[in-house]
Amino acid sequence: MRFYDIFNGDADGICALHQLRLAEPQAGTLVTGVKRDIRLLERVPARAGDVLTVLDINLRDNLPALHAALERGARCLWFDHHAPGDIPRHPNFEARIETGSDVCTSLLVDRYLKGLHRAWAVVGAFGDNLVTAAQSAAVPLGLPASDVQRLRELGQAINYNAYGETEEDLHYPPAELYLALSRYQNPFEFVADEPIFEVLRGACADDMARAEEIAPHLVTPRCAAYIFPEEAWARRVNGEFANRLAREHPLRSHAVLVKAAGGYRVSVRAPLEHPAGADALCGRFETGGGRAGAGGINQLPEADLDRFLRQFAQAF
Repeated sequence: MRFYDIFNGDADGICALHQLRLAEPQAGTLVTGVKRDIRLLERVPARAGDVLTVLDINLRDNLPALHAALERGARCLWFDHHAPGDIPRHPNFEARIETGSDVCTSLLVDRYLKGLHRAWAVVGAFGDNLVTAAQSAAVPLGLPASDVQRLRELGQAINYNAYGETEEDLHYPPAELYLALSRYQNPFEFVADEPIFEVLRGACADDMARAEEIAPHLVTPRCAAYIFPEEAWARRVNGEFANRLAREHPLRSHAVLVKAAGGYRVSVRAPLEHPAGADALCGRFETGGGRAGAGGINQLPEADLDRFLRQFAQAF
């Protein structure tokens, strides 16, 4: 029997797994990558008796690999908040999937664990830009506002680290970042004792300053779109920049496009006041998907730029 922990490399995926392994320790193989690297089950040579735990990874994009693993006799527990498509029914498969705009995988794991490591769930929710949900989850902890703000900053820093074309764009490979976090039950001790937090916070501030120099390509009272150059800093910061825009302009939708070979990588945020439609918009394009409040397109061809911008302006 072998154990595999398969998780998104962003704050939500990392904090979801961290909570789970604090409560249910298990030495297993870590399978993760940059945020857009979601077809992770294809990397797992599952066989009879193996146990797969999957967190914050879209079921729909991994369905063939899941079916193959189940047919070979593996067991799988799946936590996620993205639109899953058809959920298989199989005695070796358990799905804990919800797609509401106020839920993320860290909060689903928190519910599963009955709040056992709630502070890390708050970190994950803040990282996923679910500010209201994170603040609500933090209430039972009875923390002062300064501590809640520190959890927010930590979530944003971890999430910033997930964006890039490859792990070479990142400051820390997600598996390495998870292993650093895994030594701490208390997020405040991690912030105090590990230099990682300050490295990420400073790097994010530097990249964000560059992003703020970019003028919007399209802006209306209801939406704004930005086009970033094909550079590592732009690939790193596009997600957190989109999240910041969403927080600062909650009635407006946002798209951040980063130039890539032959086209663009796209991050979309629905208006925070009406967090719906991002997944539907991105799903109209071949490599697009996501959840109601936030979506993305892995490869938008150059020829589809005008079509995307028209549909983006109409969608919200």
